Amino acid sequence: MRILVVEDEHRIAQAVKEGLEQESYAVDVAYDGEDGYNSATADEYDLILLDVMLPSMDGYTVCQKLRADGIHTPILMLTAKDQSRDVVKGLDTGADDYLAKPFPFEVLLARVRALLRRPHETAREVLQAADLTLDPSAKSVERGGKSIALSSKEYALLEYLLRNQNKVLSKNNIMTHVWDFDADILPNTVEVFIAYLRAKVDKPFKGPGLIQTVRGFGYKIGS
Repeated sequence: MRILVVEDEHRIAQAVKEGLEQESYAVDVAYDGEDGYNSATADEYDLILLDVMLPSMDGYTVCQKLRADGIHTPILMLTAKDQSRDVVKGLDTGADDYLAKPFPFEVLLARVRALLRRPHETAREVLQAADLTLDPSAKSVERGGKSIALSSKEYALLEYLLRNQNKVLSKNNIMTHVWDFDADILPNTVEVFIAYLRAKVDKPFKGPGLIQTVRGFGYKIGS
């Protein structure tokens, strides 16, 4: 899953980016409101973490403009302000949630997970296809009750496939949501990581493979 962090304090932005990347998210960073707005309109994101007090364009304006543009990506506002009127203003401009600084990273991570599973997931979500399960909270993957160890990028790819189960995803879709903007991606990168996943979640187990190639279109996962 790909997240855009719009935060002008470089230390905070880098700490959030590194923490989220350790949780297998792909993360891009913008350091002012205008760059954040341009990034959010130019690329597809699964979630936006948006600071309120930004140079060039404040977070309220960024959020309002994105919603006016028809972009419905979940937005979590980050700010040092926690007064009721600021919370109301943020939510009224179109934000989905609001988190006051300073915050424990564990709380931010829980909010991120909650927003990513809306609206159809339950509070304790487990993504599943046949006997393959992925628990985003525990960052665990099992098939037939057997634990599967995945690299960070393999995990991110599997999570994206499972969140879009039975949908055909093009290589471009996958690259957009699994790798960040600065990633060094070769034309066959997606093919390579699909092969890595198949070697771990399909080949060691009986029955038909869950990860399917739809020739000329892309890949999908399904029972």
